[in-house]
Amino acid sequence: MAPPTRPTAVHHAEGPAATRVPVTRRARTVVPTAAVTVLDPAVLAGAAVEAAWLAAHLATWPLGLVTGRRRSSSPAYRLENLPPVQRGLLVSNVEAAGTPILLVHGIVSNRSIFTLLRRGLTRRGFSKVFAMNYLTLATDVRTAAARLSVEVERVVEETGFERIHIIGHSLGGLIARYYVTRLGGDVRVHTLVTLGTPHDGTYAAYAVPTRLMQQMRPGSGLIRELARPVRGCRTRFISYWSDSDAAILPQGSAALRHPDLRARNVRLHGAGHLTLPMMGEVVHGISHALAHLDADGTTVTSGVTPLARDE
Repeated sequence: MAPPTRPTAVHHAEGPAATRVPVTRRARTVVPTAAVTVLDPAVLAGAAVEAAWLAAHLATWPLGLVTGRRRSSSPAYRLENLPPVQRGLLVSNVEAAGTPILLVHGIVSNRSIFTLLRRGLTRRGFSKVFAMNYLTLATDVRTAAARLSVEVERVVEETGFERIHIIGHSLGGLIARYYVTRLGGDVRVHTLVTLGTPHDGTYAAYAVPTRLMQQMRPGSGLIRELARPVRGCRTRFISYWSDSDAAILPQGSAALRHPDLRARNVRLHGAGHLTLPMMGEVVHGISHALAHLDADGTTVTSGVTPLARDE
C-alpha cells in the first residue's frame, strides 16, 4: 500500500509580474476551484493532518495564555556542548544565530500555535526566539500594529540588536506587514516571514461582521492602503501560502505581490491553515533563509535561492 501523501512545497515560478485579476472575477473562481481541489489525495491527507493539529492546538491553547511573554536562550559559547546543527550555525554566522525572532500569532489564537516552530528554530541554533500575545477580537490591524511596534522595541532593548526578524501567521502576518510598510518598521525588521496571511484579503472574512474581519476582506480600506507605494522599504519578505488553505479564499491571496517589495512566495500543496506553522518543511525553509541573509537581504552562500524569485 502506498504511503499517504504529505503536504509539500511546489517549486515552480509563478512569475513576479503576475496579472492582478479583478475581485469579482476572482470570487467566481473560488467555488469551482475548491470543488476540483477537494478530490486531490494530497488535500484529503492534508485535511486529516489539519484536524489533528486543530485538536492539538486546542489542547495547548490554555498554556499559551499563562506561559511567559517571551522565551530565549542565552548564547552558548562552548561549542562542544551544542548539537551539530546549532554548532554549525554559530560557527558559520554568529550574528544570524543571535538575531532575535519575534513570532506573531493569528486570529482567535495565541503563542501556543508556534510551539513546534519555536522549538525547531531553537534546535537549529537561533538563540533568541520570542512570542507575543494580543487580543484579536477586541482590536483592529492598525491598533495591533502599533502594539507590535512597542513589542519590537522591547526586544531590541533587551537583546541589543538593532534589527530583528518577524514571523507572522495569518492575521499576524498582516499586522506585521502594516507595521513594516506603514509605521516605519522596516528600520527594525530585517526579514518578515508570513504564513497563510491574506495579503489581498479573503472572502472567508465575510462570515463574521466585525471591524477586524471587515479589514481582511478583499478591496477593504486596509487592503487598499497596503497596496499603496512603499518606496525604499528595507525589509525582505518571504510568504508561505497553501493551495488548500480554507481560511484564505482565493488561496493565491496569501502570496505577497507588490511592486515596491522584494518578496519570495513559496507555494505549498495540501497544507491546511493551522498546519503551516507546524510543518517541518516550513521550519527548515525559514531556518535556511534566516541563516543565509546578509544585511541588505541578499544571499551570502552560493546555491541559496535569491529572495526575488517566486516558487
